[in-house]
Amino acid sequence: MADVTPHQVLGGHVDRLEAALPALRAAAPTLVCWGATLAGLLPGGGRLLAAGNGGSAAEAQHLTAELVGRFDGERQALSAIALHADTSSMTAIGNDYGYEEVFARQVRAHGRPGDVLLLLSTSGRSPNLLAAADAARELDMDCWALTGPGPNPLAGRATDAVCLPGDTATVQESHLAAVHMLCRALEAQLPAAPGVPAGLVARHRAHHRAPALDPTIVPTTVRRPA
Repeated sequence: MADVTPHQVLGGHVDRLEAALPALRAAAPTLVCWGATLAGLLPGGGRLLAAGNGGSAAEAQHLTAELVGRFDGERQALSAIALHADTSSMTAIGNDYGYEEVFARQVRAHGRPGDVLLLLSTSGRSPNLLAAADAARELDMDCWALTGPGPNPLAGRATDAVCLPGDTATVQESHLAAVHMLCRALEAQLPAAPGVPAGLVARHRAHHRAPALDPTIVPTTVRRPA
């Protein structure tokens, strides 16, 4: 077998990411709906909880940082909690109840009916995320999932899911893009922050407006039956 050059290895990485882009684009209508839901929920005191394992934990915490801080435009601070970021709670729960419960118990502590739980997983099979999804359903919370290829157990238990194709690295990179798309959709549907002139925000959004999406693309989503 001929030796594979570093350029071929990296070219293959980019090729896999490019192959995932149509599915990511197709998920845009769902991400717009998620953004609209959060735009109606968070300014009034609702809360987004987010969690993942490993690289997906980093993606979840990236999302909550964008919401508590800001993504692109000025607006009010929004309540978003990355459940894995509280290491004392994580280790205490894991020690007392087992690692499978580290997110579910926090959902029961922090979640309220009408709040949203967003779970990120490249496999869609992590037991602690499945337990968290079950806890959200018990509390009458929406549970959204960003996963790798579907079908998978997490997508099946979530209220709504976006399943993206590829290997672990490709899925994680696609999830980062999806997180930014969700932030952009959310901020586009929020009013101006107090003290920020609405006209200034409108001009800012017009300047950064993306090209229209192809309306013929079908969303890559999985919805749990009611």
